[in-house]
Amino acid sequence: MKDSGLENIGSEKPQTDLHGRQFFITSLAALGVVYGDIGTSPLYAFRECFHGTHSLAPTPANVLGILSLVFWALTLVISFKYLLFLMRADNRGEGGILALLALLTPRQHLSPTQRRYLLPLGLFGAALLYGDGVITPAISVLSAIEGLKVAAPALKDFVIPITVLILITLFLFQKQGTTKVGTVFGPIMAIWFATIALLGVGGILRAPEVLAAVNPLHGARFFIDNGQLAFLVLGSVFLVVTGGEALYADMGHFGPRPIRVAWFTYVLPALLLNYFGQGALLLLRPGEAIDPFYHLAPGWALYPLIFLATLATVIASQAVISGAFSLTRQAMQLGYSPRFRLIQTSSEEIGQVYLPAVNWGLMATTIALVFGFGSSTNLAGAYGVAVTTTMVITTVLAFFLMVKRWHWKTTSAAALACLFLSVDLPFFGANLLKIDHGGWFPLVAGVTVFTLMTTWRRGRKAINQIVRGDKETLEDFIKTLAGAPPHRVPGTAVFMTGRPTGTPPMLYHHLAHNQVLHEQTIILTVLTEEVPRVPAAERVTVTKLEMGFYRVIVRYGFMQSPNVPVALRKCESYGLSVNLDHATYYLARENIISTPRQSGMMRWQEKLFSFMSRNSFAATAFFNIPAEKVVELGQQVEI
Repeated sequence: MKDSGLENIGSEKPQTDLHGRQFFITSLAALGVVYGDIGTSPLYAFRECFHGTHSLAPTPANVLGILSLVFWALTLVISFKYLLFLMRADNRGEGGILALLALLTPRQHLSPTQRRYLLPLGLFGAALLYGDGVITPAISVLSAIEGLKVAAPALKDFVIPITVLILITLFLFQKQGTTKVGTVFGPIMAIWFATIALLGVGGILRAPEVLAAVNPLHGARFFIDNGQLAFLVLGSVFLVVTGGEALYADMGHFGPRPIRVAWFTYVLPALLLNYFGQGALLLLRPGEAIDPFYHLAPGWALYPLIFLATLATVIASQAVISGAFSLTRQAMQLGYSPRFRLIQTSSEEIGQVYLPAVNWGLMATTIALVFGFGSSTNLAGAYGVAVTTTMVITTVLAFFLMVKRWHWKTTSAAALACLFLSVDLPFFGANLLKIDHGGWFPLVAGVTVFTLMTTWRRGRKAINQIVRGDKETLEDFIKTLAGAPPHRVPGTAVFMTGRPTGTPPMLYHHLAHNQVLHEQTIILTVLTEEVPRVPAAERVTVTKLEMGFYRVIVRYGFMQSPNVPVALRKCESYGLSVNLDHATYYLARENIISTPRQSGMMRWQEKLFSFMSRNSFAATAFFNIPAEKVVELGQQVEI
């Protein structure tokens, strides 16, 4: 997923004062997570310019022109836009499109009209990541295994079965978490980058004139000579920068400095050497344009190179899959997704989570893509459409951030945004031409996810308006209760409610049916703030009321997983002591029924929301509440 919003994000805020050995280890780890995506692009990106849907003749002028575009794309898009500029736009250390959107969410930053358009736009950009998220494992692993066609052409019929077997193994492994193998990701990718750099040097030494492609005039001549075809080939050139969003998204895991240092001192030189090496090969042997990456290697090194490439693509795929998990958790926390079963796979890294339903959905879709498209060349046609769209959206959001949050002059912000768009929009336009060649898939996937997210959001808003119990404040309810106090029983009752004000309807229903109250009654609300994390010291707010009532508000960031029993234990320092062994949790379960009444939603959305609500993961497990201590009160709600 080329943004992923989100690979492996969710760790503790990175240290900014790393030195010596610790800085080296952090930079090495960044190689394994941040650069796995963009680092495997040499397997297919340069090849697609000469062998893809809109292929070119591998003439010296075209080779130098493509290399010039590759060089300046990596320089302007990755080095300048993402590494030097966007990494300044962090939300408490976190990056990615959702973190960028969260910086603009406070109402003081945007007018109602701006919010009406920018929030859905940012959400759509995040939704698009799922489409490319399933393409990345498919194209990466498939392109690595396709090296068998060069090493042993007789094995070409085994490429797809081997690819599918590796992908199944990869997805089955997800339940173990990435922590166990995370320490080896960095060293493997370090070996990978060293290997592709050496292969590139070997090619360059045979045709050093290829280095002239650094001159941007070669890129300009390429457009003059090829006209419309040059624009079409931009869709393939874009494949060299498709990991850009991942760099920004993973900023919170390692911090900007290790990521920048790893890029400028190791990753960028290795990528450029390899691309220029492939270009040098085509200057000497144009007939090998079908797979220049593997043709750079001597015959004895092909099988080891295929094995190393497979490891690298599995690592890149792992980061993308983890990003899908993190993105889904953020969507759940921000109220854009129903609850899914979530398993924390590491006691140390909060970003290491596993969602079984998401994992199996990704696996089924990825394998279907491998069978459906059949080759990495065909998949390349589907690749990039969603990423370019997300990059354009990121630039638009960055413009408003500069003006509204950083208080730049509009002219200065517009000038920088136009510079970014001058690169983003041609790539975007070229990739739109891929729609007939598979580019429709990530768009359909993105629109589907966006529809599900917005339907859930609107449905929950409609439910809250119908069942809200804030017509009477909790203080007034307690005063009324004091006039005719019910029977009190020992223990603690915890009433879960989504609203931090008013009296929860569930409390009325409980009293009406059971005619008793516990001696200690807690009205508890879990809120998700629009920041990545809420510090433990700021998490709990306790308000003591009359007659043994307490209102407790627990706040989490959108990258944190709620745990109600742990939050209640923290209440002791605020004067509220809870015996968790004698606590009963009361939760509402709504049965949603679609009716002709006006809810602000279309009937098909109401039915879709009802279906999603019925299949949502139980709140009990989502909030880590012991199931044996839960009482659910059903409520039929018509929308």
